[in-house]
Amino acid sequence: MAFTQPALPYDVNALEPYMSAKTFEFHYGKHHAAYVTNLNNLLKDKALGNEPLEEVIKVSAQDPSLAGVFNNAAQTWNHSFFWNCLKPGGGGAPTGDLAAKISSAFGSFEQFVSEFKTAAATQFGSGWAWLVLEGDTLKVTKTGNAGNPMVQGQTPLLTLDVWEHAYYIDFQNRRPDYIQTFLDHLVNWDFAAERLAAA
Repeated sequence: MAFTQPALPYDVNALEPYMSAKTFEFHYGKHHAAYVTNLNNLLKDKALGNEPLEEVIKVSAQDPSLAGVFNNAAQTWNHSFFWNCLKPGGGGAPTGDLAAKISSAFGSFEQFVSEFKTAAATQFGSGWAWLVLEGDTLKVTKTGNAGNPMVQGQTPLLTLDVWEHAYYIDFQNRRPDYIQTFLDHLVNWDFAAERLAAA
């Protein structure tokens, strides 16, 4: 069973001017696509290749000999997830159960924003900032490289890709501006709320 790259949930220019079609040309069209291709090549004719992607991630995370499989499987999943964390006309604050749970966990939405921005800005090198559900509590966390919170038993609700290729075309080295733009204009709180409701 070959893994496939899901279609974007919007047109490549739908997030302009905040995220350009040029960024998607490279980020989705080259980086994400390469992870899917690499994963299929690594798992060709192997039993693990018949498992769901989440299972491939969990199994390969426990086996150092499968580091290449983990990196490409997790990056395939992380990117597919990330595209859904963005939407045209996004940004602002969540509502409903998610808003209440964020206030309960962090004290306020503003405190969540502060912690999320810190996690995203201080992830050294490549990686991801996450809002996750751990047990019944929301937490902000960060992972390096291809890391994924599901390996730690957490449920990802939202992520921001802070690999340089995610923002360099539009923001050059200004990662803090990219993070702020994500929160102000791009974040898809509806998707995070759906993930919370399904957890």
